[in-house]
Amino acid sequence: MSRAPAASASTAQRGDAAVETSPRRRGPVDPRLLRYSSAARRHVVVSAMFAVVTAAAIIVTAAMAASILSELIVDPSRRTLGTQQTHVWVLAAALAVRVVASYLRDRSAHRASARVIIELRAQAVDVLTDPERTSPRELLARRDRAITVLLRGLDDLAPYLSGYLPTLIVSMTVTPIVILVIGLTDWPSALVILITLPLIPLFMVLIGLMTRDRTERKLATTARLNAQLLDLIAGLPTLRALNRSRGPAARVAELGKAHRRSTMSALRVAFLSGAVLELLATLCVAVVAVGIGLRLVYGEMSLYAGVLALILAPEAYLPLRQVGAQFHNSADGVAAADEVIDLIEGEEAALRGSASASRLRDRGGAGTRTCAVAGAPIRLLDVGVHGRDGWAPHGLDAVIEPSSLTVLTGPNGAGKSTTLMTIMGLIHPDEGSVLIGAIPVAELDRDAFHEQICWLPQQPVVVPGTVDENLALFGPLDPQARDDAAAATGFDAVLATLPDGGETVLGAGGMGLSAGQRQRLALTRVLAGPAPLLLLDEPTAHLDVASATAVLRALTARAAGGDTVVVVAHQPLVRSFADRVIDMAGDRR
Repeated sequence: MSRAPAASASTAQRGDAAVETSPRRRGPVDPRLLRYSSAARRHVVVSAMFAVVTAAAIIVTAAMAASILSELIVDPSRRTLGTQQTHVWVLAAALAVRVVASYLRDRSAHRASARVIIELRAQAVDVLTDPERTSPRELLARRDRAITVLLRGLDDLAPYLSGYLPTLIVSMTVTPIVILVIGLTDWPSALVILITLPLIPLFMVLIGLMTRDRTERKLATTARLNAQLLDLIAGLPTLRALNRSRGPAARVAELGKAHRRSTMSALRVAFLSGAVLELLATLCVAVVAVGIGLRLVYGEMSLYAGVLALILAPEAYLPLRQVGAQFHNSADGVAAADEVIDLIEGEEAALRGSASASRLRDRGGAGTRTCAVAGAPIRLLDVGVHGRDGWAPHGLDAVIEPSSLTVLTGPNGAGKSTTLMTIMGLIHPDEGSVLIGAIPVAELDRDAFHEQICWLPQQPVVVPGTVDENLALFGPLDPQARDDAAAATGFDAVLATLPDGGETVLGAGGMGLSAGQRQRLALTRVLAGPAPLLLLDEPTAHLDVASATAVLRALTARAAGGDTVVVVAHQPLVRSFADRVIDMAGDRR
């Protein structure tokens, strides 16, 4: 069976699709992240445990330092190393515990972030490649956005998970414990901290509102830049041959400048936000210190209590200051997490929202029935598929007989390619049904059904690897059948010109072959396949008249041998070989 993705949309369309997708507004931690990643859940638990250990170490350190300092000043008899030996050892142990806990927390965080990214990337790829969850139409619309999210976007999760999230957990653990200890020692200082502490999250929210749109624009710009750049690289040989490479290259350069501007804008806000939060935290600590100094001067508190509160006060603000320093990682990380999880569960989320019923049917589960496609007619009963641009096709009634070559023709947008995908069961119609013999396609076991189909999409699938590997991409071929098909398509002449013949290595998208040569490779793969149902979308594209005639004769021979051949085409030459022509220039509401 030949399976391949649908044809690529234009660069402009893909850029628009990238812009249309906007992440939903969520808090600093998306709960869906914990639901979809077991590594993220473990990371949160481990970070909380290290935070508790850090809080204990901070309190012990402050208590020992306050005891040593107050006794050295107040009690002359305690001014020897021997009398302070216990305090010094406990102080050293607490500092060592804090350092070790910080190191282990950072190490664990970096490893956990890598595991979380691997888990989410694998789940997203599974969703995108599963036709039960993502239909070809949706994959086409979301492809470039998905590439950006799964590559560049997911990379933003690393600093978020290794930096911002552990710091946020520390602030939720250490800060309340420290304030509680300060309150037991000096309640006025604790009251001042409670009053001034909310100012830092308030400023973080205000800065977040300003950075949110910048972060989304940066991701959208990156998606458009990736799409344009991939198109330029893929078509560069043709564009240079036609001396038309300057225009697309200039467009890519403009997008690169836009990406630079959006990135620098986000970085500028990130640096300014860190400075503002740092200054605010410093002023809050200064207010606490002034209050402690005044009470010490007037004898309203002990030196031990004053020193302990003064040492612990910066520790109450420190986690929030660190959160502020990591705040730009929060913006990028939340956007990345939201995007990738939307890819994972976007189908169900869209269905709960405003998605149409056709999206649900596109993901309808495959049946369990089997049938022999050979010799079975294909009945299209009032088939209609509603897309973004209306119905295409609509009210299609036709019977495709076996042992015949049937041509689907009509204007662009009439639903010819959609009809092929409907026959394969990749798209389920909004109206009507498709029958193979007497069995609806929706009730067929998808894998067993697809094994009886050879499909040639508008853009043939060519993966990195050798020519022989691409010919056998969807299963081993009979050598004689492959040679006969290569002779019919003219691919044998192409093989003769390649430096290593069938062992010639091709790049991504068939780099190393021209468009016509890629078409001949894909046609050879289809014609050599043993499947009894051949579905071909514009098979004579990029071929000269003589080559197209040879291909059509080979298709006619397959039909005469008992196979069912369905071809989408516009050219009169193709229609002249047809046993039946189905004109799809009908009403599209």
